[in-house]
Order: sequence, then C-alpha cells, then structure tokens
Amino acid sequence: MSRAKVTKYVSGCLVSLFLMTQGIQGSDRPEFPLGEKTQGIRSADISKFPPIGLLPPVAIPADNPQTLAKIELGKKLYFDPRLSGNNWISCATCHNPTLGFADGLPRMLGGPASREGGRNSPTIINCAYNEFQFWDGRAATLEEQALGPIQNPNEMFETLDNVVRKLSGIPGYVAAFKEVFGTGVTADGIAKAIAAFERTIVFANSPFDRYMQGDVNAMSESAKRGMDLFNGKAECIKCHNGPNFADNKFHNIGVPADGPLKEDLGRYNVTKNDADKGAFKTPTLRNITETGPYMHNGFFPTLFEVVQFYNGGGGRSENKSADIHALRLTGQEVNDLIEFMKALTGELVQIKYDSVPVAYPSLPTDF
Repeated sequence: MSRAKVTKYVSGCLVSLFLMTQGIQGSDRPEFPLGEKTQGIRSADISKFPPIGLLPPVAIPADNPQTLAKIELGKKLYFDPRLSGNNWISCATCHNPTLGFADGLPRMLGGPASREGGRNSPTIINCAYNEFQFWDGRAATLEEQALGPIQNPNEMFETLDNVVRKLSGIPGYVAAFKEVFGTGVTADGIAKAIAAFERTIVFANSPFDRYMQGDVNAMSESAKRGMDLFNGKAECIKCHNGPNFADNKFHNIGVPADGPLKEDLGRYNVTKNDADKGAFKTPTLRNITETGPYMHNGFFPTLFEVVQFYNGGGGRSENKSADIHALRLTGQEVNDLIEFMKALTGELVQIKYDSVPVAYPSLPTDF
C-alpha cells in the first residue's frame, strides 16, 4: 500500500474517532452542547455579505500585463523541476492539474528527503482572485508567492541565484526571456511569468454558474435546497461569499492539530496579532470536490466530514471564531449542502493544457 493510501486510511480512522467523540456522526439528529442554540441567517441579513454569483474578469496588475508569450513561458517554468535543488520538484508536483491543481495529500512532501510538511497544498484554481496567498496570507501577490517555495528549504530547497544560473544555460529560456522581458533570465522575470500563467487557471461554467445564468435545470433539486441552506441555516456565506466563494479573510474554526506540527498559529505568524492565533485563510469552494483532503492541515478526507465538523460547532480552541457554532442540520440537509458544493465544479475556461502525470518526463534539452 502506498504512503498516500496509508496516510488517508489513518486520517480517516482518526476523523471517525474525532467525530464520534464530538457526538456528530451517525444520525440525522446529532448531539449538541447543552444550551447552544442554532442561529441561521435571516433573509434580511444575506445582503450583508458579498453575493455568490458569476466570476468577474481577472484583475491584471499594471506592472505585469498578460501576453501569450509570457503565459507560455510561465507554463514551462511551472512544470520544470529544474527550479528545485534536486531537479526533481516542480510547482506542478504539489499543484498538479490532474489532482485539482493540488496534490491529493493531507500535507505536502518536500525538501531533500521528501519529508511531510505541516500544511496542505492549497489548490491554485482561481488563485488570481485571492487577495492573499498561502494559508497564512504571507504573500500579497502571485508574483511574491511564486518565488517562496523555490527558496523554502522544506519545499523546493533551491536559491534564486542558482535557478537563474541553471536557466541561463538553457538556450530556449534565454530566448524566451529576451522575447518576453527584453532581458536575460532574472528572478523577477521568473516570478512574473509563473504568476501570468497561474492567472489563467480560472475554472467556471459550473452547474451553479449555468443556473445563475438562467438554466433552471443546471442544478438538481437537492443542490438548489443546498444553496438555500448555504445562504441561510448553514451560514456558509458568512465566510464563503462573493463570486469565488471566499471572503479573503482569516478564521479560527478549531481544526485539530495533525501531522508533524503540534501547534500551528497560522495568520499570527505573519501579523503577531493575538486575535489571529490559529486563524487561516478561507479557501475557495469552487471545484472543492477535486481538491481534498480539506483544511489547512488536510485533517478531513471528505466533504461529509467537513460539513459534520461545522454542524457540531467546529473544534475546541480558545480563539475560535464567534461565527462557529452548532448548526443542527439534519442528515438530508447535510446531503443537500454537499450536493450544492458539487455543483460548484466547473471547467478551465481561459486556456487548455495537456494533462500531466505525477511523474514528469524529461524536458527537451533546449528548454
């Protein structure tokens, strides 16, 4: 059995034990803490949150305009393992198109020994709509984010100087950088090209999108009920709002520690604000069915477990968000909510790409 399968099996067992101890698994009427009341969102309050709906055009920064040549260069860099210290790990290793632009693992593997990290690899689907990058929001732009993993000793473990040196010895890259930027290979050019490619990874045209455009049959009746729950009783819209189903904010929902990190302070490590301890960025729900396991540490293998976690009022944390409380969703309501999330699965609408296997072939010598 592969390491990934063993990890998922063990994680599943732990999740089941956790849910049972919380009293939220196994029936349509889960137990809730005494005295805790379900709240829900009144219809009059929905307008307080940015409405879910169709995605707007991607905003392009003035200092990094999109060109076809730049996108193509960024695509080559994204799939090139020579950006890593051992010439084996590429951006696509942890953000693979065939795995929802994630890696399918609870937590990423990286560094010289391919050791397990402390956090889940977030999808880059619709990352162009993020106001912050990484789970803790430590990068403000895609350009900044693109260079982070390259230099991280626990991820691609390379230096920017050495990447520039390696790529400068490859004629195809030298010619491409000259065409796109009018310069030789630079770290700034690498960041801008990868960011330009990532801005094309936009998924839309989901059943939800078609329903919002007037196709009343695009979503099942169960999904439609789930959308009502999403905006009301389940209170999902409080955080998963706007066209990309993410509020670009950080919340502590009490996710249990898992993996090599016994404690992860999340956003606090960036801001040093006590209110941010244990808070992590709200992820997009678009294509959520393709990007598990879920949460910043991959604690939950399935959407069912995620919904039941929220249904029981989240986990235990001194700094837990006041918006997290017992929901009292029935079994049917849980299923309807999951059906709505399934209806958020769309397709790549900006560019087309060839599916790339997990083991990447050698690149041509001139690139």
